[in-house]
Amino acid sequence: MEKALVLTEGRYLTSDGKTAHGLVRYSKRFEIAGLIDSTLAGKDAGEVLDGKRRNIPIYGTLEDALREHPDAKWLIIGVATPGGFLPESYRKIVIKAIKNGLGIVNGLHHFLSDDFYLKRLAKRYGVEIIDVRKIFYNMRIPFTGKIEEVKAVKVAVLGTDAAIGKRTTAIMLHEAFKNLGLKSEFIAMGQTGWMQGFKYCIVMDSIINDFVAGAIEDVFYRAWIEEKPDIIVTHGEGSLLHPAFPGGFELIGATRPDFIVLQHAPGRKTFDDFPQYRIPPLENYIRLIELLSGKKPVAITINTENLTRKEALEEARNIEERTGILTRVPFYEGVYDIAREIVRLSMERKAFVPREVPENEPSVL
Repeated sequence: MEKALVLTEGRYLTSDGKTAHGLVRYSKRFEIAGLIDSTLAGKDAGEVLDGKRRNIPIYGTLEDALREHPDAKWLIIGVATPGGFLPESYRKIVIKAIKNGLGIVNGLHHFLSDDFYLKRLAKRYGVEIIDVRKIFYNMRIPFTGKIEEVKAVKVAVLGTDAAIGKRTTAIMLHEAFKNLGLKSEFIAMGQTGWMQGFKYCIVMDSIINDFVAGAIEDVFYRAWIEEKPDIIVTHGEGSLLHPAFPGGFELIGATRPDFIVLQHAPGRKTFDDFPQYRIPPLENYIRLIELLSGKKPVAITINTENLTRKEALEEARNIEERTGILTRVPFYEGVYDIAREIVRLSMERKAFVPREVPENEPSVL
């Protein structure tokens, strides 16, 4: 893997930093050598994110990072901003990176490879600008119904809000299924998943709406034909009821998932980026999922934002008692209980047999 630095200046510990969060926790395409964020300089990116040290230092400047990592090949824009624009203060850092021979990886809607100055500069210094969303921008695949040929168990993680940890929980489930002896494939639905190196990926919100269902169906079908997995895990984008980032309906419609896991943040009261809109009660989402898919969520997973460990665990127990749905806090309790429940129900419904179950459950992320 080639070394990459991740730019999050001033935004790492906000929901805008979710691209960096994903890369710090899991990266198979790039070796993440460090973050650039002067507000957290000197700290470990994993430790400040969720208390787990991952030996990824945070540097105050690009120059500081390059002094320790002169062999870095890429600068990744590690934020997802409202509207998808590159923050103005980031532009000069991008220019410096190109002048130091780094290619740029950008997941924003704002295509840097279309910027005349940056394009010419990249050519002059012999580096590449990769706009991840551009890779999928012209995807034109109509929905056909061939999703019915996909015989793997399909699991989708949806959320009560955007930027709530759907992808992270889905990856944890994917790794848990593998550790339980199943052949699992993960299908990423956004730009961070591509950066993390997943083979099967689309960027759903870069595709024209008419072709989103077809693109989802196609990537599921390819994963099934090429890998013949026991189980496919994916995640929604946005949220079923978010006023600006509605999402999840496409997955329910196009993939007809066998199981839906609902990610919820009890400590978050209003929608991401829109404090004037309160998040509706959890029960509304449960009823909505049941109406749309014909089944209740198989599990609820808790995002610990604004909660202590004790509060998060208490919320989980209260929600489980109130709803009757298995509820876990992935960062504190893992997701093996959920994976086992899905395997148990799948064996009842589809009779697939896990290959072998290890005695010890390794840490997933």
